[in-house]
Amino acid sequence: MEMKTQRLSLDRISALPDTIIEHILTLMPIRDATKTSILSKKWRYSWRSMPKLVFTDDMVEVEPIHDNGQLKKYKLANAIFQVVLFHNGPAILVFNCWVRPLVLDSEFSQTISYLAMGNTVKELIFINDNFNKLPVSFFSLQGLELIQLVNCTFVPPSTFDGFSRLKSMTFFNVKVSAQMLRQFLCKCPLLEHITLKGYQEGIHFVTGENKFTFFDLLKCVPLIRSLEISIYYMKYLSAGGMPRKLPTSLVHLKHLSLVICMAKQNDISSALCIIRSSPLLAKISFKMYDDEKLRLQQNSTNVLDPDDFSDLNVGHLETLEIERFSNLPLEMEFVKLIMAKAPVLKKVRIELDDYVSVDEELKILRDLVHLPFPRAPTAKLTIRRSEAC
Repeated sequence: MEMKTQRLSLDRISALPDTIIEHILTLMPIRDATKTSILSKKWRYSWRSMPKLVFTDDMVEVEPIHDNGQLKKYKLANAIFQVVLFHNGPAILVFNCWVRPLVLDSEFSQTISYLAMGNTVKELIFINDNFNKLPVSFFSLQGLELIQLVNCTFVPPSTFDGFSRLKSMTFFNVKVSAQMLRQFLCKCPLLEHITLKGYQEGIHFVTGENKFTFFDLLKCVPLIRSLEISIYYMKYLSAGGMPRKLPTSLVHLKHLSLVICMAKQNDISSALCIIRSSPLLAKISFKMYDDEKLRLQQNSTNVLDPDDFSDLNVGHLETLEIERFSNLPLEMEFVKLIMAKAPVLKKVRIELDDYVSVDEELKILRDLVHLPFPRAPTAKLTIRRSEAC
């Protein structure tokens, strides 16, 4: 009776539609997905047609006392080659490679060269710790719609004509020159989501002919829907400031996320210019940082009076998020300005900097609750301290 029950269970597994089997496999690590081949004859080669391949450095195990990294590198590279070479599905749509501590320069290059022959990959994520230069074959993946690159060196070949289908890009600690970034963005006409982040100055923006500002960036991406810029990219993109408003509105931009210093005029003018030029903006996320050298230049007379911003249209803004709020005069005036101009605002979340005292916190709450001007009746105000506190 027990054997019959087991046989019925296996029959049910074998009877699953191919689409269900494929979905189950995509939710599993590749190491586990390959083990499903023992379930039944139908499952034996199902893993070889998985459209989503995710490789991580922990998918192979090596005794640390017997290895200096080379054996693990060999086993991981071999596993990647085996899965990719024996793949017999209609397409590999997603290729994710998370191999932070291992140097897989030539191995990654060979794998991408093979993928480029099929030219079916739509999503590629490569995360490494060694600033590998992307192989030339990467730029042949013309079906790409999403890329996420971490710790890479980005040098497109002179023959590169862009990714005509690319909609989303994330660069984190990517070494790229201003000129190359400009050329790349201008050759990707469908870009909707751009994230430029990093915790070190790995970008090589210089003045002169290679100067690249927000004005240049936004001119390249007319379909932009979300823009996220960290402090090091902000430093260069905001250089020289911005006009009051862009000549062409960013009619698709819904989410703006910046790391800014409200003591820097270039940062302020850049942020306000983008906001003015984005009539359908729905979410603003700002992370503040302080510059001690400029702090003394701020005083209570440096205000952003709502009456001076009649052309500021945030009629669709629903969410305002501020991190590391230090209660500097211009930070407070910015929050007041946005709250005064956003009639359908639903959520205002302010995360205080560690150095804000309890007394200051109470004053911030009083100032924002008792605004001297109308604000959206639906706006829910939340003031909190960072979880690290």
